[in-house]
Amino acid sequence: MKKFLAIYLGSTKAASAIEWASLNESARKEREIAGMKSWSAWASENHKVISDSGSPLGKPKRIDRNGISDVKNAMAAWTIVQAETHDAAAKLFINHAHFTLFPGDSVEIMECLPMPSM
Repeated sequence: MKKFLAIYLGSTKAASAIEWASLNESARKEREIAGMKSWSAWASENHKVISDSGSPLGKPKRIDRNGISDVKNAMAAWTIVQAETHDAAAKLFINHAHFTLFPGDSVEIMECLPMPSM
């Protein structure tokens, strides 16, 4: 089986985030509870192929030739899954709670390739 990194993306400017922000506290809490139940059910259903459940991501910093700077990006969380193919890994995230119940935009899947040898 190959390993794939799933990056959960979200933008505060996306329609789903704007809708989420407009919910009253009670409605948002209901969606949070439903979202966590759905996410937990997804994780339980796919536990055999999740090699690292990952975590939410904090604020990023960029390090380059000019030093260190604060930046923004759309990355919200990550998970590592195992699958035979890239398409099979992607299909694990169809209708995921990240973007069906929470205000996330999408999930991007990349294969974790072996480090080149010297």
